[in-house]
Amino acid sequence: MSIIVVCTECRKSFKVSDNFAGKSGPCPNCKHTLRVPEKSEEVKVHAPEQFAGGGRSKTGKLITKPIAQTNAKFQPVTTALIVAAVLVTLLVTWAMGGLFRDNAVASAIGLLLVSPPLVFAAYEVLHDDGLEPYRGVPLYIRSAVCGTAYVILWGIFALLASRGLITGELWNWMLVLPPLVVAGGLAAMAALDLDFGNAMFHYGFYLLVTLVLRWVAGMTWIWDF
Repeated sequence: MSIIVVCTECRKSFKVSDNFAGKSGPCPNCKHTLRVPEKSEEVKVHAPEQFAGGGRSKTGKLITKPIAQTNAKFQPVTTALIVAAVLVTLLVTWAMGGLFRDNAVASAIGLLLVSPPLVFAAYEVLHDDGLEPYRGVPLYIRSAVCGTAYVILWGIFALLASRGLITGELWNWMLVLPPLVVAGGLAAMAALDLDFGNAMFHYGFYLLVTLVLRWVAGMTWIWDF
């Protein structure tokens, strides 16, 4: 058996025979005198399974019990339900397009209904795999809060458009659109614990889907509120 020795001067490590345990000698690299530790002093690296329960104290008692992380995996059933919900939403929007075109209140209610599911669906794809994902009631509440924030941003956009502050000109969009998009990203960060890049993608997905729904409903350009 060999003993691992680390020189305190040059920090080089090397192996020596256990016959030299407890003896002193020169370092092969820098010639600094060092002492070979006894076999009983050798540092032992414990197998990971010995600490699977969080490690033990000197008396043998468990110190901590770690919480196992749940890795998010691709769920075919969840994906199928999301795709089916999107298709049904598109179909209903197309069938009831006349109601949304002529009634601002109905449009707002419809947007409130579809926003939380859209937030939920995008979160399933964009959440950080290094963090424990939200599930169940906490995720539903956060999706509702984030979806409501997105609807409020659409309301602000509609208010600006109704005042004639938003037109089809490019310079106008460059002044109005960036603050609204950043606000949407911040809302996703706060509600869903996404990093800023994924939060921006999250809000961008929401904008894209709601614009498609508006087009399917046969409504006017978004600046013609």
